Amino acid sequence: MDIREKTFVDYKRRLDLLKSLKNKIKEHQGLIYEALYQDLGKSKKESYLTEVGFVLEEINLFLKKLKNWTRPQRVPTPWLLKPATSHIYSEPYGRVLIFSTWNYPFQLSLSPLIGAIAAGNTVVLKPSEKATYTEKVLQKIISDVFLLNEVEVVLGGEEASKKLLKQKWDFIFFTGSSRIGKIILKEAVEHLTPVCLELGGKSPCVVESDAHLEVAVRRIAWGKFLNAGQTCVAPDYLLVHEDIYDDFIKSLQQTISMFYKNLKQFGKIIDQNHFLRLESFLKDSEIIFGGAIDRENLRISPTLIKGDLLSSIMQEEIFGPILPIFKFKKKEVALDIIKKFEHPLASYFFTSSKVLQKFYIKNLSFGGGCVNDTVLHLANLNLPFGGVSQSGVGRYHGKASFDLFTYKKSILIKSNFLDPKLRYPPYSES
Repeated sequence: MDIREKTFVDYKRRLDLLKSLKNKIKEHQGLIYEALYQDLGKSKKESYLTEVGFVLEEINLFLKKLKNWTRPQRVPTPWLLKPATSHIYSEPYGRVLIFSTWNYPFQLSLSPLIGAIAAGNTVVLKPSEKATYTEKVLQKIISDVFLLNEVEVVLGGEEASKKLLKQKWDFIFFTGSSRIGKIILKEAVEHLTPVCLELGGKSPCVVESDAHLEVAVRRIAWGKFLNAGQTCVAPDYLLVHEDIYDDFIKSLQQTISMFYKNLKQFGKIIDQNHFLRLESFLKDSEIIFGGAIDRENLRISPTLIKGDLLSSIMQEEIFGPILPIFKFKKKEVALDIIKKFEHPLASYFFTSSKVLQKFYIKNLSFGGGCVNDTVLHLANLNLPFGGVSQSGVGRYHGKASFDLFTYKKSILIKSNFLDPKLRYPPYSES
């Protein structure tokens, strides 16, 4: 497992690897789509939109910008230190361990890998064992592109992960639940290893009375039920203003029926345990719409339920196609409900009012989000992605990924010209 023989100091080597990775992904797109369908029931279009296309776009950005990002950055020098120049060098950490998760098994494996390699690190990647078909495709692609001492894919379950964590790493990147994130952090502390934890939480979505109803309904339905609701930034619950509540519910039902006509074409739940957990939520809820289940094929239809703060579904992140809906009258009430939960990974606000937009953005702490849309803030690689407090530590995507996987070496280059004796002892009173 000890693969650190070197780091990729030469940025040209990094570019060659990224180009080769891009070509292999394109070459094996058929295998990727089939694996994602087998693991999660994803269609080819959804797989490209949320996984393959995202990864290719990120590689393209690094190919375009990496030369500039690797250059030493010159910063101002205080006049008392002159004649001198000051520079910041971006250096790779070294050996990086990446744990990816199962809900977007291709994207969430390769997106951090791209940043780590572009920054010059060597990597051990541990994909999720739940997405068995995708992890094998990942292993094939990576073994075709990288040498074993550059990037290694480690398969296996909990025991393999435990063995990896006992080793000394220079950086650890983890995507998954808060429960496992705490274990990762505890192990990292033993070696004083820096970490990035991409976690989750109960992401709220507020629909004010002045929202554009038809647009809001379409965008919420898409963002919530994408990947059968198994998205860390999906709207976890809705807060709808009472003035539009009835019209909103009616429109949302019609939109879901139009989007998802056949349960067999809807994405599936990753495994039996998650399916049973979601099924138990349904038994404990007042269903407004949907609720169809297919136990044999691990499918649950898009389902709307009446919101209840004391229900079991509101005690944890849902991570499935079930959407609790609350009614509110005043913005302060919506704010109070949201603040009952830990800092969410994402938040969404549908309103035409600039005043209301500022109210929610300024009064709530969350990782990132959208106004009048859902999920799409991830698609802008110029926006750093990550959580805050309980929803995560560290941010990545695009330039933020390069910065995440490098440490900043500060250098002052002093001239030999002028060397006033004022700085040297013995010191006088003056």
